[in-house]
Amino acid sequence: MLQNTAGKCTQAIKILKPNAQIVIYGYVNNEEDFNNNVKWITGADENNSAILTNINPHAELSWSAVKTEMDKL
Repeated sequence: MLQNTAGKCTQAIKILKPNAQIVIYGYVNNEEDFNNNVKWITGADENNSAILTNINPHAELSWSAVKTEMDKL
């Protein structure tokens, strides 16, 4: 069975930075999807709900680096 691109992106990010916390909404087929559909968890609020941002806090997790790992999967 083929793995969807969100699953591959998650795997690639975990390979590059195992402690990175993300949520992915939709597919990750290109850089635009990566920038818009990957939400980065930066902490928790007073209700213990995840605080999400669109801004990637991990310089080493560029689209290029993640895509290279995705292509290996």
